[in-house]
Amino acid sequence: MAVDDECKLKFLELKARRNYRYIIFKIHEQQVVVDKVGNPASTYEEFTASLPANECRYAVFDFDFTTDENCQKSKIFFIAWSPDTSRVRSKMVYASSKDRFKRELDGIQVELQATDPSEMSFDIIKGRAI
Repeated sequence: MAVDDECKLKFLELKARRNYRYIIFKIHEQQVVVDKVGNPASTYEEFTASLPANECRYAVFDFDFTTDENCQKSKIFFIAWSPDTSRVRSKMVYASSKDRFKRELDGIQVELQATDPSEMSFDIIKGRAI
């Protein structure tokens, strides 16, 4: 599975310059490409709403939070979105390509696998970040 250079460039912009809140990737014609990006003001709800209900995707989300000691922190989440309603072949392709793609994105701090929205609720993300 090839990875389009734009995927790596957009991820570096998210990580280093914080130009985006999230990036959603899809596999198109045997290549991982950028599907959507969210501006820095985007919310987590906007991010989850932009994931298709019945198609697999990879996503990266830059999560800002405040620790118990009142420190501002941020963690970059990698989310493998594989809804139960997506096609079996699609789930297999995304599952088999995930590790290879993730290695291209240097700086992922937390990985999450989700098959429905409840598995990646805001509370779960927050709990995994702290």
